[in-house]
Amino acid sequence: MKARVAAVQMTSTADVERNLDVAERLVREAAGLGATFVGLPENFAFLRAEGDAVPQPQAIDGPWVARMAALARAHAITLLLGSIPEAIPGDTRVHNTSVLLGPDGATLAVYRKIHLFDIDLPGMEHLKESKAVKPGADVVVADTALGRLGLSICYDLRFPELYRRLVAAGARVLAVPSAFTERTGKAHWEILLRARAVENLAYVVAPAQSGQHNPRRSSHGHAMIVDPWGTVLAERYDGEGVVVADLDFDRQDRLRRELPALGHIRLSP
Repeated sequence: MKARVAAVQMTSTADVERNLDVAERLVREAAGLGATFVGLPENFAFLRAEGDAVPQPQAIDGPWVARMAALARAHAITLLLGSIPEAIPGDTRVHNTSVLLGPDGATLAVYRKIHLFDIDLPGMEHLKESKAVKPGADVVVADTALGRLGLSICYDLRFPELYRRLVAAGARVLAVPSAFTERTGKAHWEILLRARAVENLAYVVAPAQSGQHNPRRSSHGHAMIVDPWGTVLAERYDGEGVVVADLDFDRQDRLRRELPALGHIRLSP
């Protein structure tokens, strides 16, 4: 079995309407290239500067999701909304939430980011995601036309135990929609993506934010699709656009048989 997938790269800003228009255009482009699964990056519809309030927290069935659901339905694709700021009743914080939409526009799965990006690197980034975001708690694997898809978001990438749990639950493809910072991304983005692919013998699809979002925030880019052997199948270095690759699940099955490391795990994730 083979499937064509796409990872979208964007430079989102605080201009929601512009971001949604770009997302729609790039999803249409990916569908036109034959992709049946398309992933959008973290914060695709709104990317704020550190400390800025989220102006439009969304419900899972809110207008942003409804607009993207119509797009998924129009092109009969599975569409990953990398993340939206999900409103939490009675809380000033939001969840950083991925929404997975099926080809009929229905919601297949919802994942709330577990690991929050709180860092203070002298001379580099000073970010505290937990000021505005409440962490999720649930590990989420969804049934799709690709097979089982494991969901994660950005900073989750640094925690391999999460991906072990996703693969233990049957994930064959790992989604990592991200807005990796420019400096940490340059040092760690590719190596971490390839490591998660190799150690789990899984495909990794990583949509990304890229470039300057505002005077205080920029992202590394390099949206990427990686195969279970750690080979980068497709990569967009910078700028907005789409990368596409064909996933070969028969080859993945063969690799998992020939190198049965997943059956040799001795420590529970």
